[in-house]
Amino acid sequence: MLVPREKYLSAGVHIGLAAKTADMQRFIYKVRPNGLAVLNVGVLDKRLLYAARVLAGMKHILAVSRKDNGKDAVKKFAEIIGAMSITDRFMPGTLTNPALNAFYEPDVLVVTDPYADKQAIKESVKKRIPIIGLADTFNETSYLDLVLPCNNKGKKSISLIYWILAQQIMALRGEQFTATPEEFGYEEKSEQLL
Repeated sequence: MLVPREKYLSAGVHIGLAAKTADMQRFIYKVRPNGLAVLNVGVLDKRLLYAARVLAGMKHILAVSRKDNGKDAVKKFAEIIGAMSITDRFMPGTLTNPALNAFYEPDVLVVTDPYADKQAIKESVKKRIPIIGLADTFNETSYLDLVLPCNNKGKKSISLIYWILAQQIMALRGEQFTATPEEFGYEEKSEQLL
């Protein structure tokens, strides 16, 4: 495991919703009596390492989060690994219109929520840019090339995922990594959904 299982659990990374799509069914470990799905952290752990291996060799990475809960983590992730981040409205044409000032051609796109970041996904699909996405039980994943099954609603969970990704990417690149999860927005005192 990249971090102790307890760290994943205390961040609520495994907590899904009652709403479950067919796409995400294979990542569900169990369903609690109250209907909430529990995601398999073992699968997530393996996929995070694979995602880090893919991203470590890329030069032009775009990380996106329209959700407020993911903005701090995405900004810090991009800063540390040398990527570009978009944490406000994703302007239509950013990936498809070279005449736009904000035009960018990434090698890969990382999205925090496939639903909230659908404009970025739509343009990436059009340009055939690979997409790595954090996906919860309610997400459709048909356009994601690599699904990271996790709680993409909670700030603590999102922060931990991006911290692990940054840590692994830097290790694979042979570069020093000293950032703490707290620098990504991880707050030890925040409430956990049970």
